[in-house]
Amino acid sequence: MQNEKIMGNMKLKKRNIIYRGKVFDIIVDELEYFESKNHTIREVVQHPGGAVVLGLLQDQRIILIKQYRYPIDKFIYELPAGKLDQGEDPKVCAIRELEEETGFKPERIELLTYIYTSPGFCTEKLYIYLAENLQKKKQNLEEGEVLSVEFKTIDEAVDMILKGEIVDAKSIAGIMIAEKILKQRWGRK
Repeated sequence: MQNEKIMGNMKLKKRNIIYRGKVFDIIVDELEYFESKNHTIREVVQHPGGAVVLGLLQDQRIILIKQYRYPIDKFIYELPAGKLDQGEDPKVCAIRELEEETGFKPERIELLTYIYTSPGFCTEKLYIYLAENLQKKKQNLEEGEVLSVEFKTIDEAVDMILKGEIVDAKSIAGIMIAEKILKQRWGRK
């Protein structure tokens, strides 16, 4: 293979896209280790990434959604989030998803961090934002979205994590990071 790509301690010999989906693609790479020359396979879920947003109300409560998730056949608590459209700025996605799912639009939004959800097999990178100075607009759910909007203090949300009531990883990351930042800002421990 000409122009073989270096991948860590291996070189890419062959790439097959075995599935192209609406949300993700599945890739199977054939690789060769440099030292041993042994061959191996890596299966990768290629995902465009997304944005997660913790909306903060004037009274210092945060916005959670309780959303039905088909793959696990359950309603779970989450922060509003959504998949990036092709070439979309994650900040634009975060603003859109907050308004679509909750009916709130922020005047101020800042990136807190980003996370890789499952880097052992998936390329999904989620950008986590804090949205403030929220203006009530109109909720605009996508077809098939079944959710309710709830308001909690940051302490209540952390307690929900500790009790196993919030089990969504992106939401746990966003809430725990925001809690530290907000408590520093508010002068609380």
